[in-house]
Amino acid sequence: MRVGLTGGVASGKSTVAAILAGLGAVVVDADLLAREVVEPGTPGLAAVVEAFGPGVLADDGSLDRPALGAVVFADPDARRRLEAILHPLIRARGAELEAAAPAGTVVVHDIPLLAETGQAERFEAVLVVDVPVETQVQRMVADRGMSRADALARVAAQATREERLAVATHVVENTGTREDLRERVTEVFDSLVSTGPTGR
Repeated sequence: MRVGLTGGVASGKSTVAAILAGLGAVVVDADLLAREVVEPGTPGLAAVVEAFGPGVLADDGSLDRPALGAVVFADPDARRRLEAILHPLIRARGAELEAAAPAGTVVVHDIPLLAETGQAERFEAVLVVDVPVETQVQRMVADRGMSRADALARVAAQATREERLAVATHVVENTGTREDLRERVTEVFDSLVSTGPTGR
């Protein structure tokens, strides 16, 4: 069964992915794949450098993520150019990992920009990790040392909360304790296993 997992920045999506993996799901992490497809020597890195110039490379020839981030977070057109390079590569690698999963497995694709990139229809279920925007901002300021303005800019660069909820088949609210979250994720996972592939 193919499941999409998404949530805004600092919503706790990575924690949910880890819980799902612990329950037996195969998790395909788009963020990890995004790093893999631009490792030194890959066609992905070459395409990024061609699009954005050598200033996005670190001294050791690897991608300088902060430098690239500074370019794309400030410029929606630049972000779209980057996504046009990376998303096809990430999807292709994700499809390889999915094909290698045992039959009958719940395969969870952890995709931060699932709503933004119109991918909901690719999955039999979509899990959205949901928190209020103010919670996202507070977490980024407290946990990541970001300024409030930077945190708000990160939120604004993603789909709105309403846009994410509109594609959800299951909502995992994450404003309680870690145990509350584990219980809710387990409930959703059990529901996915018991219903099986039903199509969207």
